[in-house]
Amino acid sequence: MSIRLLRIVGCPQWVIDHSLAVRKKALELSRDLPVDRKLVEEGALLHDIGRCRTSGIEHAVEGARILEGFGYPTEVVRIVERHVGAGIPHEEAKALGLPPGDYMPRTLEEKVVAHADNLINGSDEVDINFVIKKWSDRLGADHPSIERLKKLHEELLGHL
Repeated sequence: MSIRLLRIVGCPQWVIDHSLAVRKKALELSRDLPVDRKLVEEGALLHDIGRCRTSGIEHAVEGARILEGFGYPTEVVRIVERHVGAGIPHEEAKALGLPPGDYMPRTLEEKVVAHADNLINGSDEVDINFVIKKWSDRLGADHPSIERLKKLHEELLGHL
């Protein structure tokens, strides 16, 4: 149903391909973790549904709205809403023009999907060093999201 929904709302094929790659990586990352794998799979497939409306950072909030409109469970909605980077705390969200809120992944399922998304560039898997360099080049080496990324990676994989 998830891929069908991506098509129904008008997501381009590249979003579908990316989402399939994120699903594969999320299931791999969660293999030995105490998570709801069905929830991880569904969240990974739907994490970028908001890209049917915008390609900006607000795609996560838009995606959450779309899923709420279709009656999806809160657990899936939160995965979509909190999947950007390694999370966006309240003050950064405000500075980015997002609706007031804390967009930090809290549950293990949310963290797994967020990080699987980090480790997929387009539909290709990349390593953490690639991601750190990409973010540093884009945001600056001292941006707080780089430290959050490293901590999330260490939490899920135990090493950097």
